[in-house]
Amino acid sequence: MNSDDLALFTIVAHNLSMSRAALSCGIDQSTISRRIGNIETELGGRLFRRSGHGVRLTERGRLLLDYAERIGLMLEEATHAVQARFGVGPAHFCIAAQPTLARMLFGSFSRAIRNQFPATRIRLIEGLAAQILPRMDAGEIDLAVLYISECPIGQHWEELLMEDIHLITPATWPLQGATIKVSDLGAIPLILPSTHHGLRVLVEKLAVRSNFPLNLALECDGSISITKQLVRENCGCTILPSAAVSEDIAAGTLKSFRLTDPTIARTVAATWPKKSLIADDLSVILQILRQSIKTLITNGRWPDVHPSGEMSGALATHT
Repeated sequence: MNSDDLALFTIVAHNLSMSRAALSCGIDQSTISRRIGNIETELGGRLFRRSGHGVRLTERGRLLLDYAERIGLMLEEATHAVQARFGVGPAHFCIAAQPTLARMLFGSFSRAIRNQFPATRIRLIEGLAAQILPRMDAGEIDLAVLYISECPIGQHWEELLMEDIHLITPATWPLQGATIKVSDLGAIPLILPSTHHGLRVLVEKLAVRSNFPLNLALECDGSISITKQLVRENCGCTILPSAAVSEDIAAGTLKSFRLTDPTIARTVAATWPKKSLIADDLSVILQILRQSIKTLITNGRWPDVHPSGEMSGALATHT
């Protein structure tokens, strides 16, 4: 018994007649009778009660019809899904990123995906790694862009770029030049997230390596916008990539100083579930992601970033 047999059985069951089923599917009645007989032999009992007026399902036949209709529906759905997706990308695709990365990537990346796959419904999620990773494990997120120190062990990931880290101060902060040594951070009151956040871990590691005391002015687990507002109001300074404050720097409301001796950079990576349900489309979307990043860097829209592996002498935070 195969799917064709079940489809034929369903036609007979719905028509309640071998002759009407024969007209419906263009098969002679004797062939239908023989194939139905073969199914009955395989299943060990009658599927229809035959009479001069047609056929009626037996209890065994009603049970088989339930399964046959479900199998037929599944085959139809599978056919439509494959035909609909062939060459047009996934039906749905969910992308997540940490806040600064989302701010830089979401617009150009989602637009590029839509250009390639107009029929794909795209969902964008901004959040911390601790919020993103459980949802990716649960199958809600297809691709995440994270700092590599927070990429999960056991998942696929690919390095994308390295992003310089800066000291961000109020516009009136009495510090000259464009850089500050890492060892001088001990004299700067800092506004940082609490201990679970990647930037807090980064600064604590720098304090140990460069032997300076962490000068913590405030802990803030709010958004980057709140942290920047606290800096603007002279509550302290903070550590961020310059991309997070480019508009504030241009407006003159904040100042930015590159960290040196050594230069500090965070590596950005794409990560996705090991058992991706859309593996074929994912390879295309990863290529779109790489091209989107390249365009942003070339056009100067993502400042102080470098393709992964191009920064000699920099201290990457995943090492």
